[in-house]
Amino acid sequence: GMNRNDLCWCGSGKKYKKCHEDFDERIASIRYDVIKGQVRPPRKIINNEADIAGIRRAAVINDAVLDLTETLDRAAHEYIVSHGGIPACLGFEGFPKSICTSINNVVCHGIPSTKDVLKEGDIINVDSTVNVDGYYADASRMYLIGKVPAAAELLVKVTKECMERGIAAARPWHFLGDVSAACGDWAHANGYSVVTALGGHGVGKDFHMEPYVPHEGEPGTGMLMVPGMVFTVEPMINAGDYDVTVDRTDGWTVRTKDGTLSAQWEKTILITETGAEVLSS
Repeated sequence: GMNRNDLCWCGSGKKYKKCHEDFDERIASIRYDVIKGQVRPPRKIINNEADIAGIRRAAVINDAVLDLTETLDRAAHEYIVSHGGIPACLGFEGFPKSICTSINNVVCHGIPSTKDVLKEGDIINVDSTVNVDGYYADASRMYLIGKVPAAAELLVKVTKECMERGIAAARPWHFLGDVSAACGDWAHANGYSVVTALGGHGVGKDFHMEPYVPHEGEPGTGMLMVPGMVFTVEPMINAGDYDVTVDRTDGWTVRTKDGTLSAQWEKTILITETGAEVLSS
């Protein structure tokens, strides 16, 4: 163990006894159930105050990117309406290609292209990740283009609720499976399937870190959630079956295998002493 007067392992510059000593004792005091895959979080994914401030800066800029997209979405909508329903192009030039645009049956990782002309009735997910001074934040939103079918609108609404329920279930000193179960149970209750081939992830000091965040599962399983952890909750919910395919040509675009609609919402969250805080919104 560490000497109480040593500088803390988290890099805060504070003495261990004034920083993470109690935290480490609490982690050590918890009994872990191997059968439930319960594990303690590695130190490298615990963020200190300076790290959290850095991730916050990235999150604010990242959300502003999605706000820009909303403006484009509204412009496209107005164009469609004013031209009697003629398809309008949502021009993603000028955006970095790190933005994913996933339309209708595309689950995620869709590549922006001028060939993809959005039309009334489409649903689209726009996913952005921003790196500011080496700190990362990740988020995505759904947009409805003009008037969309009721079934598509409901899928988008329920998917957002899955994310929100997952975030509400993210509490310190509980296990990550609580988040997975909250997302997945609500999707299943509404007759939808949950994509299991992809999930959320730790984010902050890197783009993708531990933990992996499944969007269905059992409460009380997986990694212990502790203050200072930052990860994404980003359920991908399908109207039909959960199976997906990856585009053989571009190697990126993930689609539903059965061609049904898919929706996704994503936020970066921080585990605090009392619950979860959405980093920028």
